[in-house]
Parts: sequence; structure tokens; C-alpha cells
Amino acid sequence: MADVRWGILGAAKFAREYMGPALTLAPGGQVAALATSEPAKAAPFRVFAPGMRVHDSFDALLADPDIDAVYIPLPNHLHVEWSLKAMRCGKHVLCEKPMAMQAADFDPLIAARDAAGVRAAEAFMIVHHPQWQRARQLLAEGAVGRLWRIDAAFSFNNRDAGNIRNQAAAGGGGLRDIGVYVMGGARFATGLEATGVQARIQWENGVDVYAAISARFGEADYVSFTSIRMHPRQEISFHGDAGVLRLPVPFNARVFGEARLELQRGMETIIERWPAVNHYELQAAAFNRWVREGGDYPCPLEFSRGTQAMIDAAFASAGRSG
Repeated sequence: MADVRWGILGAAKFAREYMGPALTLAPGGQVAALATSEPAKAAPFRVFAPGMRVHDSFDALLADPDIDAVYIPLPNHLHVEWSLKAMRCGKHVLCEKPMAMQAADFDPLIAARDAAGVRAAEAFMIVHHPQWQRARQLLAEGAVGRLWRIDAAFSFNNRDAGNIRNQAAAGGGGLRDIGVYVMGGARFATGLEATGVQARIQWENGVDVYAAISARFGEADYVSFTSIRMHPRQEISFHGDAGVLRLPVPFNARVFGEARLELQRGMETIIERWPAVNHYELQAAAFNRWVREGGDYPCPLEFSRGTQAMIDAAFASAGRSG
């Protein structure tokens, strides 16, 4: 099958710097078009996609018969609307996280995917990284024995009032922006679902800027925090009676630091490293294979719905809908 021809809805910085190049470099696909009402914003995209077409509206790109799939990096509150429109136009969809604002919003997305016979997924890139796939394998093999506790942290400091992460109307806040990683990562690695979710949340101007979460994953306690007002930090660990498995750079590999897995058993620590892996390229390659060849995909909409349900439960525990 020919390469998947990608269109990008909007000239977002993240698309320009990360996912656009990844969609170009990953085997099986190419960036063929960009939709933007400001032609000057297309220039940086032409560095990695010199032959791409530029449409002056999102609708025009969706009407382009030479586009197979769309990547959606729009503000959070627009994800469902444009994902639905794209699928109804027969396009495959890879949409930035969070793909929806509530778990129930995934139901029409799943229905539209099935009705159109297309592929659709949230851009949850970490599950494509070998450090997470290795962590999942080791936990399934019992490398840490009985799992007793999961600890996770993800924070950065963003006080820019103009940034969409600080805008309630655009679906901002820490849980939707980075809570999806700590919660979804724990779900992916363990294959378990959270129960008894409890949260303590601090708010500023309608967005959560700090959230401390506790839950149960099977027999294990889960404890995490996310913040968009604290010094940058990230890590996750899985602590059992036979060992501790730790990912020191689980979410922003190559940006925050080197991707590595540490497995401590007794006095021995085994370290595995992936210094050069780009999880955005792996995500694009996996989606291209899914479109071209079918088969399984590590992060279908049903998986993303489960992570959003955990986020919803955290907001409900704190007495807010988010």
C-alpha cells in the first residue's frame, strides 16, 4: 500500500517542532497538506515537507481527496468536534491528548470510527516507547513479585496566563495535560484499572494547578501528583515484594533526559537505556502500519476512554466536574 498521506489541522508549535517532523520521518507516511488561514505559518513546515499543499481552512483540508489521515493538535476543547468531522469525511484520525473532556465524549468518537470504518486514536506516544513496553513485559512476568505500590510524579512550572494550559475555556489544567500520562502510564504498564480514586486539587482561575491522587490498582496502592506550578519533575516506580521497577524519565524522553529502566532486585540493579529513541516517530510509524496493514494498536480509543474515566473520577472526588 502507498504511504499514508497526512494532513495537519493548524500550524501549532507542537506540530511544527515534534509531530510534523515525526510524521515525515516515520516509515509508511508523509505530510501532504497543512490547514492554516495564515500562509506565513506554513513556511517552517515546508522545511520537512517541501511539497505539501496549504489549505486556508480545516474544512478544505478535510475535503481534499488526496488526504488519508489527519493529525489534530488543536486546543483541547476542539478535539472532539474536529475528530468527528474528520472521521465523517472518511479520514483516519490521530488527535492530541486529551482527545475528549469527559469519558462519555469518547462514545460518539468510537461510534463515528466504527461507522466510517477508519482508524482513530489519541496521540498517547509513551506506549510506543520501548521503555514502557519493557516495563509492561517485566511486570507481567512478575519481575517485582507481588505489586504493592505505584508512585508517579509529573510537574512543570507554567504561569503564562495566555497559555492554553492556564485557560479553563480551552480545557486547560494539569490533569488533562499531564495527568493523562501518569494515569494512563500506570494503566498501560499494569494492565489494571483504577478503583477508589481520591483527589485533592488546588485551583487557579478554573484550572487545576496541583492534584494529589490516590487509588487502587488491583492489590496495589497508587499515589501520584501532577502540577503546572512546580519545578519540573517526572518519574514512576512500581514497588513489589521482590523488586522495584523505576522509569526516571517516563514521559518526556530525550527532552527531560535519557530514557532508561532500572530494575532493582536485592543488591543488583539492572539498567536498560534507549538514548536515541524518538517516541513520536514510533507513534507515527505504528499508526501508519495500523492504517496500511490492520492488526492491533497499543492505544485504541477504548483505552483512552479508560484513562479519561480515571481523570473524571479524580475531579468528581474533589467535588468538581473539571
